[in-house]
Amino acid sequence: MAEELKNVYTEDYIKNLAFKIKENYKEFDTNSFINSIFDKSWENLELKARMRHIAITIHKYLPLSYEKQLEVLKPVSKDFTSFEAMFFQDFVEVYGLDDFESSMKALEVFTQDSSSEFAIRQFILKYEDKTMNQMKLWSQSSNEHLRRLSSEGCRPRLPWAIALPLFKKDPTKVLEIIELLKNDKSLYVRKSVANNLNDISKDNPELVIEFVKVNLGSSKELDWICKHASRTLLKKGNKQILDLFDFSKSNHINLIDFCYDKSVNVDENLTFSFEINSSESIGNIRVEYAIDYLKSNKTHNRKIFMISQNEIKSSSKKFTKKQSFKNMTTRKHYLGKHFIAILINGEEILKEEFYLNDTCN
Repeated sequence: MAEELKNVYTEDYIKNLAFKIKENYKEFDTNSFINSIFDKSWENLELKARMRHIAITIHKYLPLSYEKQLEVLKPVSKDFTSFEAMFFQDFVEVYGLDDFESSMKALEVFTQDSSSEFAIRQFILKYEDKTMNQMKLWSQSSNEHLRRLSSEGCRPRLPWAIALPLFKKDPTKVLEIIELLKNDKSLYVRKSVANNLNDISKDNPELVIEFVKVNLGSSKELDWICKHASRTLLKKGNKQILDLFDFSKSNHINLIDFCYDKSVNVDENLTFSFEINSSESIGNIRVEYAIDYLKSNKTHNRKIFMISQNEIKSSSKKFTKKQSFKNMTTRKHYLGKHFIAILINGEEILKEEFYLNDTCN
């Protein structure tokens, strides 16, 4: 993924950045800046390393105090958006740790058109109480980007970011932010709240279970947060969470007519189908399938995938699915015996083996 995204920094992109900086700082050496960006190391740098390289190069060609550098960069940032503009925040992360007030004001500006969720974490690590107090202020902002930052930035396990070990151990301060945001009117913010809670569930499941107990049934929006926040616990078959979402009753359900490919080639799909039925309405049900992937050391690693999660009012339901076995940079498949399992409301109902073969010529 990053290998493709890193190519957003084209020559035209960097030239545009250089010219925008020059509009706000007349002495800026655009040609030298551009040449320094595309130095001999550039081709070997991945996405985040390219962001850092851009931030460092900006600093090199802005021979000003940190505060004055920010005054140049704030208006420039308005012309750049999305993830690729996060080198502005990276600049703050690298050069602003000793100037808390100026850095907070800059991150407020930069997050409007991009996101400061990565940069803020270094400030949490260095000034935990001070930064979390700032996050509480942002959680009450009229701007949804700042409200989202107050949640997203303190996620204990934010993907692509440094972890926050103290919050993995004790997320009390994070939960204080979540309480301020759990009824937020913005879906953008509520998604972050749910993802934050899902992070917490991986280290402190009991806290998320308690959150769900207290909040489930309060509103449609809060119900969505509770369920989205519980996705890891649901996938793990946590009995308390399954009970809370009424996914506990399954002994009235039969699984019949399971058909599947007993052999599949690399780069092809495993196809399978089955039916569930009951002498009564099936009701609230969570249907999943698991693949036990063969690993290089001959053990297996289970991955669980969702099929359906809703109320089925009829007494029978058929399912047909397929699972790709295409090799990717993020997943290599190993030839040999694998397993497929069907889970209903967290319980394994059926498990069968199949073989993965080399691609036919």
